[in-house]
Amino acid sequence: MKIAVIDDYADAFRKTAAFPRLQGHEITVFRDSEKDPAKQAARLHGFDALVLTQQRTRLPRAQIEHLRGIRLICQTGKYTAHIDVAACTEKGIAVCAGAGGSSHTTAELAWGLILASLRHLPFELAQMKRGHWQSTSGTALQGKVLGIYAYGKIGSVVAAVGRAFAMKVTCWGRSGSLERARAAGFDIASSREVFFESADVLSLHLPLNDATRGIVTAADLARMKPAALLVNTSRAQLIESGALVDALKNRRPGFAAVDVYEDEPVLGDHPLLLLDNALCTPHLGYATSESYETMYGATVEQLLAFDRGEPIDLANPEALDRR
Repeated sequence: MKIAVIDDYADAFRKTAAFPRLQGHEITVFRDSEKDPAKQAARLHGFDALVLTQQRTRLPRAQIEHLRGIRLICQTGKYTAHIDVAACTEKGIAVCAGAGGSSHTTAELAWGLILASLRHLPFELAQMKRGHWQSTSGTALQGKVLGIYAYGKIGSVVAAVGRAFAMKVTCWGRSGSLERARAAGFDIASSREVFFESADVLSLHLPLNDATRGIVTAADLARMKPAALLVNTSRAQLIESGALVDALKNRRPGFAAVDVYEDEPVLGDHPLLLLDNALCTPHLGYATSESYETMYGATVEQLLAFDRGEPIDLANPEALDRR
């Protein structure tokens, strides 16, 4: 098979232990991102299989209709909301969705962002290289309020670390999330308003779907303390469009640490990059060697199984009848 791997920014696919198993197949890795549907289709012309890395590329119907010759799309991770699976089925394109990375990797990054923000690590490192010694005063975690929205796989890990740092952990979310948090011994905010008003550090851990898009509003952010830190390692679209930049300019909250953006990759100017009270990273949450081994390892299994005529992990098995 001729296999295209797109949006592999770090060239991680070829570094995995599973990659040599594809010997005999023709692999092309594209490390840049192509947003134009026609150009993307031209780039992928002649390939049999397409490998997507997480949700870095959306495949709506208009994009899928441009594809020619693709018989298989392998999606790392189990989520397929960014792919029009029905359109793939109509064109006879099989979609495989496999194993995702560990929830701990994103939780680890969330804490890296929290510590780096509250102790001003990027600024202090830069200052030290310029010959300055101790330019700021950091903020301690002990006794501060950590808000977790919501208590799921990642949120629960972040909450447990907050407890280890002797923070007061308060949770908010849907009823199931709050029940799990309460069972684990964490406090539940008395109201949504109190949740945003009381947090010294507030970390978002919701999936993005129709119900959660824009769930954090400008009014929510305006309730936060001037010294509070908002952390988003989930999805940028959870926050009302434009609200975070405006809130940071008004210093409520006073600081944000962000790993996700509406349109990725961010290769030029972005409003958050221009603010001195925003710490920005390039969507590193799951980007670890261990996660790539798990995700791409599952992808290699899917590719080999499909080539044998024994496809696995199919999101649309009915697509096989269309060919």
